[in-house]
Amino acid sequence: MRIKPKSPREALQPEPAPAPPQRSRHVRNPLVILSNLIITLAVFGLAAVGGALYFGKTKFEQPGPLTEDATVVIASGSGLSGITNRLAGSGVIGDSVFDEWVFNLGIRFYKNATDLKAGEYAFAPGVSMHEIMTDLVEGNAVTHSVTIPEGWTTAQILERVRGHPILVGEITEVPAEGDLLPQTYTFARGTTRQEVLGQMKEAQERLLAEIWERRTDDLPVATPEELVVLASIVEKETALADERPRVAGVFVNRLNKNMRLQSDPTILYGLYGGEAWLQDRSAIKQSEINAQNQYNTYQIDGLPPGPIGNPGRAAMEAVANPSRTQDLFFVADGTGGHVFAETYEQHQENVRKWRQIERQRRQAEQQQNTEPATSN
Repeated sequence: MRIKPKSPREALQPEPAPAPPQRSRHVRNPLVILSNLIITLAVFGLAAVGGALYFGKTKFEQPGPLTEDATVVIASGSGLSGITNRLAGSGVIGDSVFDEWVFNLGIRFYKNATDLKAGEYAFAPGVSMHEIMTDLVEGNAVTHSVTIPEGWTTAQILERVRGHPILVGEITEVPAEGDLLPQTYTFARGTTRQEVLGQMKEAQERLLAEIWERRTDDLPVATPEELVVLASIVEKETALADERPRVAGVFVNRLNKNMRLQSDPTILYGLYGGEAWLQDRSAIKQSEINAQNQYNTYQIDGLPPGPIGNPGRAAMEAVANPSRTQDLFFVADGTGGHVFAETYEQHQENVRKWRQIERQRRQAEQQQNTEPATSN
């Protein structure tokens, strides 16, 4: 076919544009339009959720608004909403609705909504919501303590427990003498007085069973209860830990020889019970020694009918494993300790020395009280 050449005029004229392609019938389909809309919304939604999660996580882990140390008490049974309100009201997590929302959702995100523990919590400045959650989940609450000195009677222990400002509730069951273990006990705010006494009793039962199993052979005590009785006497006779086995040895030797224990503290307990040491007392009077009571080991043979206090671990271990000596006597040496003797003659000499020390002390006190005051 022969091509007809264009004239110069025709060559300068623009050629017509091609017609647009015909639109697909599927594009105009309503299902396609709806699908596109859903996908678009899903993409934007995921982006929004991702951004919210990132922002919330950052907020949950960043330092909080607290500017000074704060203590918050979380009551038992508060629930997540109650805990959130308590923390917000104390300024620990901020007091805005958004802060509460972030904390609440953060706890739920970590699946700890039912693991938060009640108690008294101390928070440092700048504590984050994540750190708060960790403390509440692990129960890192503030603990308080009560210390019971060794040898205290149950009456003395009850007086201290009743007077503790953190413990709550009344004492409904009074433990028997010797049933409590003197030591330091820790507890959280809200603990009852009866619960602490229960801890003391359980601790004594466990320790006594352990010591009784490790006792030496041929002790003149037939039961764990008798061991506590003798340990309570040892506890009252000396405050020096290194002396307790030797004092216990003296009493063990006396029991083996059917000698009376002749322990002064048993006189006081027999006369005044557990309240004997609630007040300071001077030397025992002769009238008190002569007074009839079932605890007076100057009058009765063997052990008294019960403990005269609550002995500690060292005193019970001393009775379970006393020193192997021939000592039968001991008396104060003027330095806070005691001097021991195997015979009555040696003991009499030691008593004479002790009385001389007492006389010298009284004379020094009298001289000090009679000296005139000097003026500056």
